[in-house]
Formats: sequence, structure tokens, C-alpha cells
Amino acid sequence: MKQPTTHVSDVVLTAIAPITWGTTYVVATEFLPPNHPLLVASLRALPIGVLLTIGLRKLPQGIWWGRILILGLLNIGLFQALLFVAAYRLPGGVAATAGAIQPLLVALLSWLVLSDKPSQLSFVAAISGCIGVGLLVLGPSARLDGIGILAALASAAAMGLGTVLVKRWRPPVPLMVFTAWQLTAGGLMLLPIALLAEGPLTQLSRTNLWAFIYLGVIGTGLAYALWFRGISKLNATAVSYLTLMSPLVATLIGYVFLQETLTLIQLLGVAIVLGSVLLGQKKPSTRAHPRESQ
Repeated sequence: MKQPTTHVSDVVLTAIAPITWGTTYVVATEFLPPNHPLLVASLRALPIGVLLTIGLRKLPQGIWWGRILILGLLNIGLFQALLFVAAYRLPGGVAATAGAIQPLLVALLSWLVLSDKPSQLSFVAAISGCIGVGLLVLGPSARLDGIGILAALASAAAMGLGTVLVKRWRPPVPLMVFTAWQLTAGGLMLLPIALLAEGPLTQLSRTNLWAFIYLGVIGTGLAYALWFRGISKLNATAVSYLTLMSPLVATLIGYVFLQETLTLIQLLGVAIVLGSVLLGQKKPSTRAHPRESQ
């Protein structure tokens, strides 16, 4: 099947998603209730997913019930839960560095699932992206936590597989319907586990409420809609390189709003990350034909 032509506008619109996700670390640590990572992850996705599903008045049919459960688990339930576990247990930079492995995972999974063999250029971009993120956000005082590191790596793997499966299956419904299904499924699967493991929130301040609204509407509803649109328009591996924008944004937020400093090594990391993102958008000269099912 012929690959879609890459347009700059498609890349820019897709990049908005990881840019907004880059704000998750500061929002989680500064504005959300502590000690409830799973419940926070569920409440980020479920309300906006239910509202969209009710408003759009369309439910999955046939085989898509099972597919939506799988995609909702990977792209929303597991990814969001593990992301918030990492965000609560690690400094944002360490969590972002571990998550930067996602482009490499997507390149390998695209090869296995889509028969879309990655080029040497893809591996160079992925490895340099990890190095750039490491230079950008890691410092001598970075606190390492084993559970947090595993959560960050697992979240990257979950969303990486979800990205490839979205590309393989291709939804038969409009973008917002597809997004709503996944948000609802992922949030519903996560909610009972979160309540059993962490209990309900005992209090919710106005700041907490606004943070949830921001994460639900902008950081989840809008961001995922643009992300799934990008997967349908662009190569799956190319889309995954845009996730490197997330730690870049997290670092810039820390510099602008939290009075953190930027060293020459971090500026070098910025340059390498941006270079990796641009390099990841280049189409290889030869490609295998991916397997896709409707």
C-alpha cells in the first residue's frame, strides 16, 4: 500500500499532542492531589471520553469492540497509569528520558507488525534522540527510583504498541468517535483498579479541578484526537519521534516557570532532540509494504 505523503501541517498538528503531554509532569506534581497516580490517570481520560461518546452517539460494532478494548488499554489505561506512576515517583526529566525509548520501540514493532522495515536512518534518529533527551534532562542530582523507571519504560512500550496497532487496524469511524471510544474504554478499565488500590479522593481544591479540566480537555481529548489523526496521516515511526518534544517542553517549562537553569550541555541536548525529530520525519528511500487489515 502506498504510504501517505508527508505534509508539514500534518507534522505540526501531530506535534501538538506530545507538546501538551510535556506539561503533564509539572501539572501532576504542582497542581494535582498527591498519592493517587492511578485515579488521576483515570479521571483524566474517563469524563471527557464519556461526554464525547454520549454526544457523538455512536458505539463500536462487531470486531471493533475487542479492538477498542485493546487500544483503550494500551493507549489510555496502561499508558496513562504508568505515566503518572513515573511522574509521581521520578523527577520529570528522568521519567522523560526513560520514555524517550518509544521511537526505537515503534520502529521495531512496525517491522514486526506492519512489515515496515526501519532504515538505518531511523535507528540513528532514535538513538540520538535518547542521547539528546538524556543530555537535556538528566543531572548529577537526578533521583532514580526502580519502580518509576520501570513504569516509564512500560508506558513507552504500551503506547508504542498502541500506535502501531492503530496504524494496522485503521478505524472505520470519524476521528473524534475513535478517540472517544478509547478514552472511555481505557478510563473505565482503570477506574476500579485505582479505587481499590488508592481509594477515592478525600478533597478536591479549585486548583485541582482546573488542573483536571486542563488535562481532560486539552491534554487528553484534543491531544489524542490530533495524535490519532497523525497516525492516520503519517508513518507510525515518524509519528513516534514527535514524542521527543514532550521532555523538551517539560524542560522549557521548568526553566521559564520554576526558575530552573539551562546549561550548555542541556542546550546541546535541545539541539540533538530537535535534530532527531526532524531526522525522524525523513522518508527512507525504500520501504516494505506494510500489512494492514480493515
